[in-house]
Amino acid sequence: MLRYTINRVLLAIPTLFGVAVLVFFLLRVVPGDIVEIKLRGDGGSVTQETIELERKRLGLDRPLAVQFGEWMVNMAKFDFGTSMWTERPVITEIAIRLELSLQVAIMATIIAVLLAIPMGTMAALFRDTWIDYLVRVLTIGGLSIPSFWFGMLIMLALLSFFNWLPPITFTPIYVDPIANLQQLIWPALAVGYRYCAVVARMIRSSLLEVLNEDYIRTARAKGVYERLVISRHALRNALLPAITVIGLEFTFLIGGLVVTEQVFNLNGIGQLFVQSVSRNDFTLIQGMVMLIAAFYVFVNLAIDLLYAVFDPRIRYGK
Repeated sequence: MLRYTINRVLLAIPTLFGVAVLVFFLLRVVPGDIVEIKLRGDGGSVTQETIELERKRLGLDRPLAVQFGEWMVNMAKFDFGTSMWTERPVITEIAIRLELSLQVAIMATIIAVLLAIPMGTMAALFRDTWIDYLVRVLTIGGLSIPSFWFGMLIMLALLSFFNWLPPITFTPIYVDPIANLQQLIWPALAVGYRYCAVVARMIRSSLLEVLNEDYIRTARAKGVYERLVISRHALRNALLPAITVIGLEFTFLIGGLVVTEQVFNLNGIGQLFVQSVSRNDFTLIQGMVMLIAAFYVFVNLAIDLLYAVFDPRIRYGK
């Protein structure tokens, strides 16, 4: 297990390097200049000499190879540079928004898992009954309804029936848990509904397949209690593909809630992505892409290691 983990961590290095190369050079071929947007975006009148001096100050006049080499060296020191727009450290810009996005992702994951496992299990055990049909309707609705639209329905319902809207200002959970949950529970529900639908359908299909396996029939023939057959033998194996979906969806939520954050007026990573792209803030975009890539690598590693927990037959050797 330890050797397998070390090998996977070492393989993450070329993966992240490839992501760094792609994001750095692809951003340089995208039309637009941050200096032009920054100095002339609002109709400002500046000379070309001023623009060239600003480009020199930001280091944009140097060869791309030199810029890339300097960025990679700094990134190895966990220094992602300074935002070209706000001129604050990239880590600071990300950190003040990551807490919000990460909490919404964790809350949505908890909601989805707590609902999806019983829903998917009940749908598989009571196949082609009204319970199965009800779960199918709910999950198809979750897959069909965009999260931001469901969030708008939640906001309208709160305003129409209770004449109340969530707080606008973000309050960390360690400062005021009640105010924090009043604001973030609703986007977590909006996102968690779709999340739950994906996981529940995966569990249902996997459990139906597992229940037809020979070892399930053998366990039943030996007189094992049905509850133990389901929980110990069937459900643990059926959860393996669901774990993969849970991990990938969680990582997606870190930076993929652009429109949902707009609906609930949340200043998270998704909003920061939109702002940095519209401003051509290269260093900030690069930092966020590397952050999401690192999340994907870490979550995939955690998923692989969890496989051995749920299925004892899996052993990681060389």
